[in-house]
Amino acid sequence: MGFHSYLMKLTELQADVLRISDIYAREHAIDRDRDWALLKLQEELGELTKEHLNLSGRARGRPDAEALADEAADVLGMLLIYCERAGIDIETAMQRKWLKWLKDGAQASVTPSGER
Repeated sequence: MGFHSYLMKLTELQADVLRISDIYAREHAIDRDRDWALLKLQEELGELTKEHLNLSGRARGRPDAEALADEAADVLGMLLIYCERAGIDIETAMQRKWLKWLKDGAQASVTPSGER
């Protein structure tokens, strides 16, 4: 997948997530400002953590790989909503922080945070 293909898919995903969030907000009369989005992101990260702990046998609860995947999707969805509410251009940020390593055939060793 080319450098620009990643960004196009992310933009499309964010637009779809925002449309779904609009429907949810209308149905439940929720004001989704930037603070709400960040708090929901934190909530979803906690749920992802819980499912991770269940799968690794370090928490009470039934291990469920599908539930882990669902919570990861919730984290991504809420991150995309937060970025829109906070005025973050996630495409530009991803280019600057991560995708630069694919551009120009960068061969340097990269840490998981995207740093050398």
